[in-house]
Amino acid sequence: QLHVVESGGGLVQPGGSLRLSCAASGFTLEHYAIGWFRQAPGKELVGVSCINSIGGTKTYTGSVKGRFTMSRNNAKNTAYLQIDGLKPEDTAVYYCAAKGFYCAGTVLVHEYAYWGQGTQVTVSS
Repeated sequence: QLHVVESGGGLVQPGGSLRLSCAASGFTLEHYAIGWFRQAPGKELVGVSCINSIGGTKTYTGSVKGRFTMSRNNAKNTAYLQIDGLKPEDTAVYYCAAKGFYCAGTVLVHEYAYWGQGTQVTVSS
């Protein structure tokens, strides 16, 4: 079964940092663009970032620009999301997912397959 496994979430104080991991299972991650998404309590699932399979071009949406950084290590079949300057409004379940080679400048939920179960990020003092 093809899917991804997210990890690295937790409880962190405002201003803190986390690095989330997205490990591919059953497929080779380097052949896919990887997106990160989040769903805050009572809100819809939205895309926050994406990294191309080739060239490593990244796309970030809205308020995460400058605080979120995506990377990938194809040798480890894993992608990462570094989150700095965490704010209470970043509290959400974070998911990663895979799609074809390119992000194409957007991070749209319906374009992605191979989803994981998510990892909870809670920002609170």
